[in-house]
Amino acid sequence: MTRQLQFSAICLLLLAAIALPQTAFAHAGHEPAGGFASGFFHPVLGWDHLVAMVAVGLWGAFLGAPAIWLLPVVFPLVMALGAVLGIMGMPLPGVELGIAGSALVLGLLILFAIRLPLGAAAIIVAAFAIFHGHAHGTELPAAANPFAYGAGFVVATGLLHLAGIAFGLLVRWPVGVTAVRAGGGVVSLVGVAYLAGLA
Repeated sequence: MTRQLQFSAICLLLLAAIALPQTAFAHAGHEPAGGFASGFFHPVLGWDHLVAMVAVGLWGAFLGAPAIWLLPVVFPLVMALGAVLGIMGMPLPGVELGIAGSALVLGLLILFAIRLPLGAAAIIVAAFAIFHGHAHGTELPAAANPFAYGAGFVVATGLLHLAGIAFGLLVRWPVGVTAVRAGGGVVSLVGVAYLAGLA
């Protein structure tokens, strides 16, 4: 299968996901945020966020330098912008779709070993970061300590990116390439499960 055909397949899957009913996505089940611990464990215990953030580091490691450090920097910076939009109460359509779609698309990019130019990769990561940030920004004003909650969330995000990078460094060995691509497949399956409302 050619790279163009693989990328077309990814786009078709994303379009199919957009056609799913929005009721399949519910981010409202999270408990009210408290302080640092609440912010830290929110992305760690939320599979939708966890796999996407790990996938950013994983794809960056797969692409190699400079993506290995640029993508994990772009994500939290743009995520902060999304959080500000959420805090301000600015509506963002399809937040849950964007979060679930991030796992699906990033996982497929890893699974099919898609090597996009750095700028395109950064744009994809940034686009998904907006949705993740907005979801958490809407919860932030209800936190007992919004600054501590935000700090915990940022630290957890960084650690999840590092976990993805560490796993992604296995691509140095042939068997590692297979393992990393399989990891991308798992990430995409989690995205499909969320998109289907099964998770």
